[in-house]
Amino acid sequence: MTTAGRDPGLQPERTRLAWRRTTLACTVVALLAVRQSLHSGATGAGVFAVALSLLAWLGFLAVAHRRVTGMGTARPAPLSPRHALTAAACTVALAVFGVVTLF
Repeated sequence: MTTAGRDPGLQPERTRLAWRRTTLACTVVALLAVRQSLHSGATGAGVFAVALSLLAWLGFLAVAHRRVTGMGTARPAPLSPRHALTAAACTVALAVFGVVTLF
């Protein structure tokens, strides 16, 4: 009994688009943190929070880019636990640093 090749349909494309939407949302959060810091004055804590926001954004961007390029195959490899944890940690960090820049 032979099994036919997997037909992924549009699932990889939907996943790729979801990663791009999330990357766009993270970019907006990082840019708003920079904008808030510039408009409220450059305090030490504000600059530190913005620097950490940009670092978290770059980390998420690296994971997302790796995942989006990996989705180009007919049978993409599953997201590794390390990359999933990195993406989640960067997302939470962006939220926390965004709140810190407001106060």
